[in-house]
Amino acid sequence: MAQEKRGVVPVMPFWKMNGSGNDFIMIDNREGIFPDGDRTALISRLCRRQTGVGADGIILLENDPEVDFVWRFYNADGSEAEMCGNGGRCAARFAFLHGMAGEKMVFRTLAGLIRAEMHEEQVKLELTPPVNFRREIVLDVGGRQVTVDFIDTGVPHLVLMVEDLEAVKVRDLGRQLRFHREFQPAGANVNFVSVVDRRQIKIRTYERGVEDETLACGTGSVAACLVASARGLVDSPTAVETRSGEKLLVYYRNHGGDFTEVFLEGDAKIVYEGSIVREFLS
Repeated sequence: MAQEKRGVVPVMPFWKMNGSGNDFIMIDNREGIFPDGDRTALISRLCRRQTGVGADGIILLENDPEVDFVWRFYNADGSEAEMCGNGGRCAARFAFLHGMAGEKMVFRTLAGLIRAEMHEEQVKLELTPPVNFRREIVLDVGGRQVTVDFIDTGVPHLVLMVEDLEAVKVRDLGRQLRFHREFQPAGANVNFVSVVDRRQIKIRTYERGVEDETLACGTGSVAACLVASARGLVDSPTAVETRSGEKLLVYYRNHGGDFTEVFLEGDAKIVYEGSIVREFLS
């Protein structure tokens, strides 16, 4: 009661979840509890690690008349994104545990309909078919030539094959490529990839919206596997070691560079639950 008199009243319950090191603020927004209007500033404040909850993004789950639910996915800077593989797995498990969907589900994203299947903490996600695959694009970056592949696996990705992953200046080169004029206005995520063997790769990713290297990127991991497969370097399923040290598994069928039946499998862990108070929202 003393808390209520001081105005510190929990008004917005949330869960903090992570998928292979990507962390998200998850909110059941079926009753419209998240403020409408321009959400950019509020989402940016919530995702800020020093003064907010801290996250790579926020996911709102809302009602949909045709499928189990629709999501709204926002990057840490408040921009809305089409899709996120690690976030998609967290959304699927959150929906299952909140009674929004069964063990098999379909949900709507800006990238299209996504299918998911629960296996306890593990979630297997079927992504939309990749589009706009462009091979060996030569770019001028700071006066030097850089060769990249481009593929959209729900969100746009650049993939660079490298020998020494630890030597790559992910933040500097990633930022230059992410904002390169060739990919404007949307920009692209940037993935640096090293092949271990025909069943495993390692990856580091610079993510737009976060504007920094993240510990993992689901759609980036898929993009990396598909590009490596198109180059004849790996076979399905391909294990992906992320910067967090955790592994994702990517399944796909390669038809001469055209890909179908693309799946991403990995964990979706609950970190904690809490409530955002009115004071923070004002």
